[in-house]
Amino acid sequence: MYNEKMYKLGSNRSVIRDLFEYGKKLAAEKGEENVYDFSLGNPNVPAPEEVRQSLEKLISFPDSTVIHGYTSAQGDFTVRKTISDYINERYSAGMTPDLIYMTAGAAASLSITLSALKEDNDEFIVFAPFFPEYGVFIGNTGAKTVVIGPGENMSLNLTEFESKITENTKGIIINSPNNPSGVVYTETQIKALCAVLESKSKKYGHPIFVICDEPYREIVYDGITVPYLMNYYKDTIVCYSYSKSLSLPGERIGYIAVNPECTDAENVYYAVCGAGRSLGYVCAPSLFQRVVADCIRCKGDIDAYKRNRDLLCNALEDYGYDFVKPEGAFYLFVKALEPDAKAFSDRAKKLGLLLVPSDSFGVKGYVRISYCVSYDMIKRSLPLFKTLAESYAE
Repeated sequence: MYNEKMYKLGSNRSVIRDLFEYGKKLAAEKGEENVYDFSLGNPNVPAPEEVRQSLEKLISFPDSTVIHGYTSAQGDFTVRKTISDYINERYSAGMTPDLIYMTAGAAASLSITLSALKEDNDEFIVFAPFFPEYGVFIGNTGAKTVVIGPGENMSLNLTEFESKITENTKGIIINSPNNPSGVVYTETQIKALCAVLESKSKKYGHPIFVICDEPYREIVYDGITVPYLMNYYKDTIVCYSYSKSLSLPGERIGYIAVNPECTDAENVYYAVCGAGRSLGYVCAPSLFQRVVADCIRCKGDIDAYKRNRDLLCNALEDYGYDFVKPEGAFYLFVKALEPDAKAFSDRAKKLGLLLVPSDSFGVKGYVRISYCVSYDMIKRSLPLFKTLAESYAE
């Protein structure tokens, strides 16, 4: 009567969303001030002022059909040119508008790209810890997900990676800054990764693609630089989202960029266009295509996230928690104080702390804390984190 696979996805929310919904219910019962929801990566930093100015200008345009009407299936040409020019300005990538495809956020970008690349018997590699929906997106294409365990301090495990590449490996997903760890993969690691890919691509006689999931590229701290993969490996496709950089998660706007140096780049782009058509993703939101073009050099208040990070990290370190200090994004991946992350998360819930257990991220024994919340909420939550730690010392 209906698709059983889709029923399972619909009736069993992701652990992140499930905890978020639980938090809303708990807040209604006990009051928002008594719930400390660190579950969802929903930016609390306001969108830059330029976003409001752009919206006011656009909605005042005399001919509303221009603003609210369809663009080309792959996105408005002027918007795509603005983005490609900006990529070239920052990274000298030789990008053109005809290799940019506007999307409804990073989820659409990834789903389209995976569908565009997938052929019979293909496998895609993900590096733990990873965003849980990668498995959903890959599985929906019929491909196999291959998980690589984390390296030291949540870095890339290149030894295991090299051993798990097979002739069926079509591509890998790289997410840096990483969700959930906040780790930024170094240039040394990226170069080593690319050397492995070049060797294996040659061995198996076909390109192995790098799919870069980049919603957090702009959110970095302490002068850290995020390597731009197109500058290191030709068979790269970038999936970008403005959800975090411009604090526009609910507007669902981003893009796919195919490296001009990619093997059969034009045909890969046509496959992207075809996958977008097949999945029903043609013509990303018209209004916000134009907004992001207007705000191409803007970003939210990164210093606010840094203040949150430092407050949380300094306190949790004092309380005896173990973690890798994040260099980007707005997540802290903390080692649970018992082997069972779900049990640790459940104990935290009793105190009103909503922390996401790590099992669905491909790593056991950790919880993710999303610190894109108010500074005040973090400050008020700290005694509860201390109480939680002390409960394990009894």
